[in-house]
Amino acid sequence: MIRIGNHLPSSKGYMAMAKHAVKLGANTFAFFTRNPRGGSAKPIQEKDILEFLSYIREKNIDKLVAHAPYTMNLCSAKPEIRKFGFQMLQDDIRRMEYTPNQYYNFHPGSHTGQGIEIGIAQIADALNSVLSPEQHTTILLETMAGKGSEVGSSFEELREILDRVKLQDKMGICLDTCHIWDAGYDIVHNLDGILTKFDAVIGLHKLCSVHLNDSMNSCGSHKDRHQKLGKGQIGLEALTRVINHPALKNLPFILETPNDDEGYAAEIALMRKLSQNNA
Repeated sequence: MIRIGNHLPSSKGYMAMAKHAVKLGANTFAFFTRNPRGGSAKPIQEKDILEFLSYIREKNIDKLVAHAPYTMNLCSAKPEIRKFGFQMLQDDIRRMEYTPNQYYNFHPGSHTGQGIEIGIAQIADALNSVLSPEQHTTILLETMAGKGSEVGSSFEELREILDRVKLQDKMGICLDTCHIWDAGYDIVHNLDGILTKFDAVIGLHKLCSVHLNDSMNSCGSHKDRHQKLGKGQIGLEALTRVINHPALKNLPFILETPNDDEGYAAEIALMRKLSQNNA
């Protein structure tokens, strides 16, 4: 069965998020580990975690894709911002171990004028300082649109980060359809070719999840403006090919479209209907 869900607010705790996801018809979901625009994190309640783990087993939710806050920047030119980001990363990985064998996704960061090579080195250094052989969480670098000084808008940049990380088995990639389209990867007319290139540069075995979004902008715009499925420049036909592609169809798909609960429930039902992997 296709794994599809959306981002959920984490302010009410794990159990509330899981029940919310099931209500929307989801069998996977994502959540922010803390305030997405800040640094505060809700304290973890062990009773809530135990109930949550039991509930998701009952509902066959086996993959979660947590998301770091947008304020986390491991390659800012300002040392205090890098330190703040590192502390969030360190604490988030500790918190993720309460839900073992799941994914933690983050935007690699913006080098803010230092240059791409310095940015890549700083991101890898932070990862090397916090990853441990004992952890059960896989860290995902997200493909980016290339807005401003973002790092990670090309497969080659993501490969460079991975090459510098010592614990390769703790790392993976989250592919965002809006981001790679806005970065210039034409998944509408050349999905097979794009995935072949991804495999050659990074390796499809490193691809762990997909953010399924349409885009308000044309291919190569570098603007990162998400749109509802089928309402943007990528279109429903191309996104249907994405969810049914042999290299992608068994991955968790997370919606980040501009929607309310009713809209998410409708998109989840639509993509399940269009999936060839829905039994």
